[in-house]
Amino acid sequence: MTTRSTIPSATYRLQLHKDFTFADAGARVDYFAALGVSHLYLSPILMARAGSMHGYDVIDQGRINPELGGEAGFRALAEAAKAAGLGLIVDIVPNHMAVGGADNRFWLDVLENGRDSAHAGLFDIDFDNPGTDGKVLVPTLGDPYGEALAAGGLALIWDETLGKLAIAYGPHRMPIRPQDYAEIAGGAAPAKADLARWQEPGALHALLERQNFRLAWWRTAGDLINWRRFFDVNELAGLRIEDEAVFEQVHAVTLRLYAEGLIDGVRIDHVDGLADPTAYLGKLKDRFDKLTPRRPEDAPRDGPYVVVEKILGHGEALEPAWPVHGTTGYDFMNQVSAVQHDAEGEAVLDEFWETVSGRSADFAVEEAVARPEILQTAFAGQLAACARAFALVAAADPATRDLGAETLRRTLVGLISRLGVYRSYAVGAPRELEPAMVAALDAARKALPADRPSLDFIQTVLDGHGGDEADRAEAIRRLNQLAAPVAAKAVEDTAFYRYSRLLSRNDVGFEAGHLATPVEAFLASGQARAGAAPYAMLTTATHDHKRGEDVRARLAVLSELPDTWRATVRVWFAMLEDDGIAKDDAYALFQTLVGAWPLTLAADDRAGLAAFAKRIAGWREKSLREAKLRSSWAVPDADYEAVNQAWLRRLLDPDQSSAFLESLAAFVARIAPAGAINGLVQTALRCTWPGVPDLYQGGELWDFSLVDPDNRRPVDYDLRARLLAERSTDWTSGAAKQALILRLLSLRRADPALFTTGAPESLPTRGERAGHILAFTRRLDGRRISVAAILHAAAAVKDLGATPDADWWADTEVQIDGVWRFASGLFEAGPVFVEAGA
Repeated sequence: MTTRSTIPSATYRLQLHKDFTFADAGARVDYFAALGVSHLYLSPILMARAGSMHGYDVIDQGRINPELGGEAGFRALAEAAKAAGLGLIVDIVPNHMAVGGADNRFWLDVLENGRDSAHAGLFDIDFDNPGTDGKVLVPTLGDPYGEALAAGGLALIWDETLGKLAIAYGPHRMPIRPQDYAEIAGGAAPAKADLARWQEPGALHALLERQNFRLAWWRTAGDLINWRRFFDVNELAGLRIEDEAVFEQVHAVTLRLYAEGLIDGVRIDHVDGLADPTAYLGKLKDRFDKLTPRRPEDAPRDGPYVVVEKILGHGEALEPAWPVHGTTGYDFMNQVSAVQHDAEGEAVLDEFWETVSGRSADFAVEEAVARPEILQTAFAGQLAACARAFALVAAADPATRDLGAETLRRTLVGLISRLGVYRSYAVGAPRELEPAMVAALDAARKALPADRPSLDFIQTVLDGHGGDEADRAEAIRRLNQLAAPVAAKAVEDTAFYRYSRLLSRNDVGFEAGHLATPVEAFLASGQARAGAAPYAMLTTATHDHKRGEDVRARLAVLSELPDTWRATVRVWFAMLEDDGIAKDDAYALFQTLVGAWPLTLAADDRAGLAAFAKRIAGWREKSLREAKLRSSWAVPDADYEAVNQAWLRRLLDPDQSSAFLESLAAFVARIAPAGAINGLVQTALRCTWPGVPDLYQGGELWDFSLVDPDNRRPVDYDLRARLLAERSTDWTSGAAKQALILRLLSLRRADPALFTTGAPESLPTRGERAGHILAFTRRLDGRRISVAAILHAAAAVKDLGATPDADWWADTEVQIDGVWRFASGLFEAGPVFVEAGA
């Protein structure tokens, strides 16, 4: 019998794609095992769109992705992992599939046959939407429909791969109804038919009008689309996972792999996109529970391990009814970041941001603008459908039937714009409404007194009363599945790119308006975690992060030196001609250059600066377009973007900006040592806190990555394996971080119960610098692990690899196991002290 558990002691996240396959991962299992993780945590493995670099654009849930090595390759990886003592966790995507193109056979069948398709129930399509006349809207055209038709961009062809007559538009294929074949072919075999006359715009338009799809300009999707998307992505269609047949189709391979003992659990992507997460998770648990006894004798049976990708709003806790081990760790990433920021710097950072941007330093103001803006543009059609659903419920009662769809649409804007969480979990049955939803309703009533009757009605429906039960459930479903993507797009993908007070506090799952957290509050969060979710993931880097963990750790230092930072930026503004760059955009760029600057990059290294500029340029384009202030994905401002790119290239060209580069490099050198200390402390807390530490690929060395695709660049595993074998503790390469991970994960694997069950207890500190220490112990059955870490030491640290000296620590002490010990001794060898003992 196995002694291995399905519950990880630590995971290592791998992003699989055609250039890093199952075989590539299998070749590195000895390294992963030597590092100390217990499980490999894989990005989605089911068949995705060809060339996918992330795997979330699944096109067939019934096959393991052949680009990754297919089923045989996966089994070989599982065998190799098992031989190395490792388990596998896989990422699953129950919310959506990739559509468009010509590769999703299920979607193509729906386009061909409409609501009569055998696969129509797979997708969340509203065939009764009044604006689409029973058709599926296909918003793939680069120009308005009439222009694309007149320009000859659309063609009727025989597609050999599909074996069907189809409309071709670039890479897209839209199959023609079988009923039209006879007329089109004129008695010939469809593959041999003369299609020339059908290319004439009038004839082609008449044919298109008869199809089960309606072609449209991509910019109309927000207003006209009649199917649910993943956020506002036209290439990802929402699934009706609440349908039993759809559930079985989506999970068949995953459940089989679990039953065979090849995987130990799953990470569930975007759980808030589902109609009823509670019911879904309960169903999934039931299916897993029935399979667990059937797993092989040598496979652990204490699982499965299940975590959900879930963004928790301020004060929000994971739904207690969910049968999961916890979240994927964005909440911890936010908490550990906040404790490393210094609240003393907030006033200066606020004032400087307002001066630079001309906007408020209160993030709530930025969010309040972005939410209704995104709701009424990217999601206008979905908003209208939600309003109609609530109007249908209202019409059933004489007391509310005067609340029409337009009134309710306006009211829903007011409500969703004030909702501080992703969604509610109401489903139509009577239940207690979440505090965040109640608070949003109350705030909307205060701001919109004329709409109080409709807000009262919406609350009644959410509480599980009024109208027909099925209609009520449908209205609530639409509201929840609208609120979640609006939150994601408005907050993380819009407001976070507009608000640059300090970019280290703008990341997935973060509270950008909350700069710093006291040590006491951080310790309290750990105690709560130990009680409620001791097996939840702890992460500080993901495939979705906007800045690498060590970029954030370095930028956090600016909160300790706000006056120095402000003075430095003023010098840069005075030194540089802005070339028409908005000051807030320039300020965000300065922060990014400082945060991501490699430790080995010199101010006169032309090749290194050119490579760095290329990486920053990708971030710059994305940041401008996501902010939607001066450019956007929908309407890019090519001139402004070009000016930004030219300015960036000039700033990083030593022939044109040597003085700036020398100043920039000198400033980075000033704060990088403290940033590196933060990076090690962040790592240590992830590895010693209640939960399961997750290590994002490559992050065992310094992670100065930016937003995707930069954070998915190839990882040099040969370098990492060599440093691990040498037991290097070098700071410049990041080997000191790897060595710390090795030590702490070894402790976790040796005593997993202590690290999951023992709640962190604050250790007493005293003396002049007591406020610069975070210290705690965890105990279980007479065993303990004590941890002390340095906080906010930028004033005392100026050399990479150094820690504050004894003079700076003065009389500061920490009480460990009843004995007072000088901080200067604890931190002589490094910024983290860890001691295991009885």
